[in-house]
Amino acid sequence: MKTNKFRHRIEKEEVNRMQVVAFPGEVIVVRTLSALPAAMEYLNMQRVVGVDTETRPSFQHGQHYPTALVQIATEQRCYLFQLKHIGFPQELADFFANAEICKVGLAFRDDLRGLQHLRDFEPAGCVDIQQIVLQYGILDLGLQKIFAIVFGKKISKSQQLTNWENAVLTDEQARYASTDAWATLLIYNELQRTKPLPKRVYMRLKEEDHLLQLKKQEESMKLKAGSSSEV
Repeated sequence: MKTNKFRHRIEKEEVNRMQVVAFPGEVIVVRTLSALPAAMEYLNMQRVVGVDTETRPSFQHGQHYPTALVQIATEQRCYLFQLKHIGFPQELADFFANAEICKVGLAFRDDLRGLQHLRDFEPAGCVDIQQIVLQYGILDLGLQKIFAIVFGKKISKSQQLTNWENAVLTDEQARYASTDAWATLLIYNELQRTKPLPKRVYMRLKEEDHLLQLKKQEESMKLKAGSSSEV
């Protein structure tokens, strides 16, 4: 196992200076039920996959949209399931309920809840990156920052607020969606090759960081109060 040398946090400005990387493999968009069996045959043979979902962004308070896209990636191939065209088939629900296949996501509970609104199933074999990075001393929880800490490279978030209900995804959307699912898989695999910290160590790091963030908030509030009084 590798020695744990991960940084605890990283600043946005540093991430922005890093080399941008994207999923380098084959992207397959599933928009018809006839394409589903081949996709599921491949995915059901995997041991670990990266998963993400996309939903049409809402710009009005109280407005919500159903999950529009499910991305499931290996290091070589990513399937994009357009739920607007195929619904959420039982075969996909069964995949997410299969405890023998490890599905890795980020903020996974929200993704799974969105899928459960479409079809009832009991998730199994699902791992949330945010729930395990603390064991390695990583305190940032966003995918872009975690990826930067682990690999020293940047993944783009430029397509995040595009319309995921488009009948045909743009090449940029497809690559972005694939990259997010692929990134979670790469992070998980790298963590599995790295020795975690003792619990007492990472819990102390968490507490120290909490106090530091509170101090920063207090200083920020004092600066704002000072600026207001000068006006």
